[in-house]
Amino acid sequence: MRNNSSPDPDPAPDPAPTRPGGKRPPRLFNLLSQARQNLFRSADAVFASELGYSGTQVVALFVLKSEEGCQLKDLGRLLQLKNSAVTGLVSRMEENGLIVRRQSALDARAGSLHLSPKGHEVLAAALPVLDSLNAQLKQGFTEEELAVVARFLIHAAGLRFEQDHPPSTTPKEQDHASK
Repeated sequence: MRNNSSPDPDPAPDPAPTRPGGKRPPRLFNLLSQARQNLFRSADAVFASELGYSGTQVVALFVLKSEEGCQLKDLGRLLQLKNSAVTGLVSRMEENGLIVRRQSALDARAGSLHLSPKGHEVLAAALPVLDSLNAQLKQGFTEEELAVVARFLIHAAGLRFEQDHPPSTTPKEQDHASK
């Protein structure tokens, strides 16, 4: 019999079938989504508190360090941001003095993005913050467990889902067919 005084840790219905022995398989997609949201929100608060800049701006600084002189579209692709989002990000970073835009030597129509001296300073200050965040993430896990987690995350980062059996019509097409 279940003790009703404690809250249900997983109130959402689970359509996944249970395994022999009554254990359900982990819902990895849901767990990854929750972890990503929590980690990014939490890290963003730490970066804002410790450095005065958003986590996205800090990550963009790291990208620009490794891809010095890249174009706006390249930064957007590397950060997986839409054009409008990366344009706003770059504008804020420029206003904050973290980056400078220069006319590209390769394409006069395009500008290249470069770290400013202040951007380099913020990047250096971000390293110990990232070390602390990574240490907190690793807490409670063995090196062997972390190696498996890293292998899984690398796999997930490169995965592109495909439909096993594409539907013959989309829900929108089905709606039109029923009218």
